[in-house]
Amino acid sequence: MDNVSVTVYSKPDCMQCQFTKKYLESKGIPFKEKDVNRDVNAIDEVKKLGFSSLPVVLAEGIEAFNGFRPDMLNRLV
Repeated sequence: MDNVSVTVYSKPDCMQCQFTKKYLESKGIPFKEKDVNRDVNAIDEVKKLGFSSLPVVLAEGIEAFNGFRPDMLNRLV
């Protein structure tokens, strides 16, 4: 998928968030990070998506998901 818009909702002390971001970087997939500790709207966006744990990955063409999910991340490659 070319020009996929990917957003990763995360926080600094979250290992699954770190794994997700490193995975995307290793595959050369650009993404925008929204840190719920710094962005006051980010936590509300996560809740509106129906999630209560991080990371949450939002990308065009696939359903939003949470956690470190290489199976889902591979769909972005």
